[in-house]
Amino acid sequence: MAAGGAVLALAAVLALAAWLWRRRQVAAGGAGRVCVAVLGDLGRSPRMQYHALSLARHGRDVALLGYLQSRPHGDVLRSGRIRLVPVTDLWGLRVGPKLFQYVVKVVVQAMQLLYVMLKIDQPSYILLQNPPGLPAIAVAWLACRFWRSKLIIDWHNYGYSVMSLSHGRNHPLVQIAKWYEKLFGRLSDYNLCVTNAMKEDLWVNCNIKAVTLYDKPAAYFKETPLELQHHLYMKLAEDYEPFKPHTESVSGSGEKSAFTEVDGSNGQVKKRRARPALLISSTSWTEDEDFSVLLKALEGYEQYINEGVKLPPLVCVITGKGPLKDYYNGLINKLHFKHIQICTPWLEAEDYPLLLGSADLGVCLHKSSSGLDLPMKVVDMFGCCLPVCAIHFECLHELVKHNENGLIFRDSDELAAQLKMLFLEFPTLEGKLHSFRRNLHSCKQLRWDESWDQTVLPLLGQNE
Repeated sequence: MAAGGAVLALAAVLALAAWLWRRRQVAAGGAGRVCVAVLGDLGRSPRMQYHALSLARHGRDVALLGYLQSRPHGDVLRSGRIRLVPVTDLWGLRVGPKLFQYVVKVVVQAMQLLYVMLKIDQPSYILLQNPPGLPAIAVAWLACRFWRSKLIIDWHNYGYSVMSLSHGRNHPLVQIAKWYEKLFGRLSDYNLCVTNAMKEDLWVNCNIKAVTLYDKPAAYFKETPLELQHHLYMKLAEDYEPFKPHTESVSGSGEKSAFTEVDGSNGQVKKRRARPALLISSTSWTEDEDFSVLLKALEGYEQYINEGVKLPPLVCVITGKGPLKDYYNGLINKLHFKHIQICTPWLEAEDYPLLLGSADLGVCLHKSSSGLDLPMKVVDMFGCCLPVCAIHFECLHELVKHNENGLIFRDSDELAAQLKMLFLEFPTLEGKLHSFRRNLHSCKQLRWDESWDQTVLPLLGQNE
């Protein structure tokens, strides 16, 4: 029986090898196709969606590979040149020590990812997001060797630095991940990264030459017209209490939200005089963002109002999904504000830029685990001409210019003081918020399509 089983297993392996060899022999050289891959949720990977859209715009056929947990943007779904290639998210083995569970998960992920990458049509390039890079970098390199393709790694951060947030920098797993990332990172053909600081670090510490492709907002990140704002508020009011009107209007019986109303006399949408200020933040609810800083700052803001400072009521919207969302919702539920309302929705991909373009202020609590990446949420906010308060870390100055397009804070007390200063006598006083928004209007920053064409398109042309 054992011998028969061994013969069957050997036959299966030989058949698989023959099939793979046949696929490699008949492949048509990639024909300009690109596999854009991320071992994560495609719906929450905007930069990789942007890559796919840019490639499609230049006539490339794209296999967009990753988890399909959240709906990607409609532009991706409507593109005739982008094919979604789902990868099943593995929740891991629940038996044995955690280290054993992790090793088993990585091995199974590697086999699964390799199978999916060898099943697609042969690509000219595999463009891979890192992190997560374990085991994705090694698998993508192996697939490139099979297909005779080029591997491009898009470095968003270091995976080992993210891992160190929960395990500590000296944990054996973190040290192994660091060694792995440096070793296999050097095997790539081309590299992109998100900051000049990361570009320098990759060269100095890893001997990897990279090109900086800053995150830039897509064209649909822009200020939202008042009519669209009203439509969005009314839609959100169906599910979220803070968007519902809490006082009656004196201007007729038109449709109302907490922020806008339709004038009963002429049908025009206008902002409500006594509206609250709209504060927005977005997050993946992970260890690199400490939302207790914002919650403590909001307590300080409430105290300012109780002391008689002329500040508006506040609606604080925190969007996103992630592992720590339930934990922070528990903290939020313990707060009993009279002048502040907090909600934590997950927005549809098309609604997120509309809400950014409607808000009065953005807050960013991203603290880079490596000190070398920049928060894409701030890029999107700036695309909507939305001023930002962002927590300080090493290379934030490459994006946020203190007192020009926003403010940088270091703790909850400083953030509370900034909120007080920015919202003083809102919405009548034209102070810092107005100045920051005017500066964002005048800077005329590059959009993603222009930046990508200047940086990545010439890179792809080197091998065509």
